[in-house]
Amino acid sequence: MKTALLLTALSATATTLSQAQQAPPPAPCAGVEYHQFDFWVGDWRVTTPDGALAGHNHIERTLGGCVVHESWTGAEGSKGESFNIYDRATAHWHQTWVDAHGLLLQLNGGLRDGAMVLEGERMSPDHVPVLHRITWTPLDAQTVRQYWERSRDHGKTWEPLFDGKYVRTSTR
Repeated sequence: MKTALLLTALSATATTLSQAQQAPPPAPCAGVEYHQFDFWVGDWRVTTPDGALAGHNHIERTLGGCVVHESWTGAEGSKGESFNIYDRATAHWHQTWVDAHGLLLQLNGGLRDGAMVLEGERMSPDHVPVLHRITWTPLDAQTVRQYWERSRDHGKTWEPLFDGKYVRTSTR
């Protein structure tokens, strides 16, 4: 009787271990917070407020869905890329932007009232700290507004650098 109970217990344990080994681990970036910037994923035609073409942007999720990767081509041929990731340790989004003119911009932030707002400071060529803030606001499923501004007085006053209307050309 004891042998039968022991064999039944061992069989149940082996079955449980086998099932646990077969179940895939949860995706590392599957949480809701990792998908807060998904509204930006897709292919976009970007225009200025007067309707002039500013460029095209291709945004995709990469590296197992953990990174939102941007590939920008301006109307005049400029190029740049950004890597955007939710940082679990800080509970903030982080963007690193680089372009073909040598610009490095590092921003941090997160969702505010349904818009992604990222800010960061960098030195100007004349060695003045400049605060940059970029806000991406989904207007509907096919349109996003990107508004980039800067402040030379630690956020007391802001001046616009770019105001772009993104119109989706395809989803990814």
